[in-house]
Amino acid sequence: MNDLVRQHTALGETDLEWLHLLVSEWQLLSDLSFADLVLWVPTLDGSRYVSVAQMRPNTGPTSYQDDMVGHLVPRGRRPLLDAALDEGRIVREGDPEWREEVPVRVESIPVRREGRVLGVIARNTNLLTVRTPSRLELTYLQSASDLAQMIAAGSFPFPGQQVDMDASPRVGDGLIRLDADGVVTYASPNALSAYHRLGLASDLVGQHLGNTTAELAPSRGAVDEALVKLASGWAPRETEVEGNGGVIQLRTIPLKPKGTRIGSLVLCRDVTELRRRERELITKDATIREIHHRVKNNLQTVAALLRLQSRRMDSPQGREALNEAVRRVGSIAIVHETLSQNLDERVEFDEIADRVIAMVSEISPGKVDCRRTGRFGILDAEVATPLSMVLTEILQNALEHAFADGERGAVEVSAVRSGAGRADGRLLITVLDDGRGLPEGFDPQRAGNLGLQIVRTLVEGELGGTFDMVAAEPRGTKVVLDIPSSPQK
Repeated sequence: MNDLVRQHTALGETDLEWLHLLVSEWQLLSDLSFADLVLWVPTLDGSRYVSVAQMRPNTGPTSYQDDMVGHLVPRGRRPLLDAALDEGRIVREGDPEWREEVPVRVESIPVRREGRVLGVIARNTNLLTVRTPSRLELTYLQSASDLAQMIAAGSFPFPGQQVDMDASPRVGDGLIRLDADGVVTYASPNALSAYHRLGLASDLVGQHLGNTTAELAPSRGAVDEALVKLASGWAPRETEVEGNGGVIQLRTIPLKPKGTRIGSLVLCRDVTELRRRERELITKDATIREIHHRVKNNLQTVAALLRLQSRRMDSPQGREALNEAVRRVGSIAIVHETLSQNLDERVEFDEIADRVIAMVSEISPGKVDCRRTGRFGILDAEVATPLSMVLTEILQNALEHAFADGERGAVEVSAVRSGAGRADGRLLITVLDDGRGLPEGFDPQRAGNLGLQIVRTLVEGELGGTFDMVAAEPRGTKVVLDIPSSPQK
């Protein structure tokens, strides 16, 4: 709509915002009217109309099989549009049009803002299925007529009341019509069912909706007065009411077709099951986070015990082996700590990589500079946990074997991600040091030390990737990991 309005019309940005507000609300008018809506705006030179938006009803058959947005028609071809635009009134005169052997009643509603007519809504009703209207249909049509008059007068939609139509109740969810005193004059079957869910044992018609709603909801002191006023339809608002184990969502729309409030529409939807599932998910998320928190605490306890044991070891080799185990356990604990702070089983791995680098750098404080370049991005826990261990092993190996005692150097961890968000995305990780290089005849695929065995097992087995270790130029060693960025099923 933005492009069409800016390209073909003289409307300004504030006018365009008003049209957006109208379009966010007009599903309500379409459903109440059982009719298609097309918004026509005069072009810059006034010689034509351009259709900038279209809405089909959820309550009846469509009158347009084709998409009308972007169509241009010359002024004079549709007299009802001309009359509504020029005279600023709703135009209903004329015989039904026949479209593909379907009779269609056409009406034109001027769209007014601050005294100016911005465009015209063409309301097109498919008459092929018209039958003797029921009480529900009569209430719908009367409410649609009231809303159309408010649009023509510039009092609907309500400024500052942007509505999320995906989350708000719709006409078919449940509709209640109130008079000027807030007394129910009509309640659709779905609306009545929603109030029965709250514990209502009688009919709604004839009852003051605000008082009835407040009685059904648990007592909340002064808040009850606000609920009474809201459910009475005095202002355009949305709220949720909970009682008797049920939850209903309410949206109130004051009706002022001639400037004075004659009543209100209340749309309601039973959201009991939806809220129950949301609470279950919140509880589940909290439980999962608590589990990760406890796992992290247990791993830190294990690391502390191993650290105590290493201090009692007389053998330097045994002490170093336990210290390596402490770092391995610590890398897993870092992942679980991060997961305990998230709402899903995904983590920002750059933070984990930085903490692993800092932890392993303690092996040679101040001598070797370890740094990260590039971004790992967000990874699933199934990838993050083994990858943190792999990174720990590779860095330990570089710091322990690439540099002689007291020798200075650098280790760089770089990450390049391709196809982010895709199932076939890849993560290329390079760990480069400028140390002494690989021994003569070294084969990383056959080397028997525990660290490289862990790396090969995790990379090839759990992560489904490849691992290689080669000589770097002019000196040092380069480790290359190529792994999928998503878990392999």
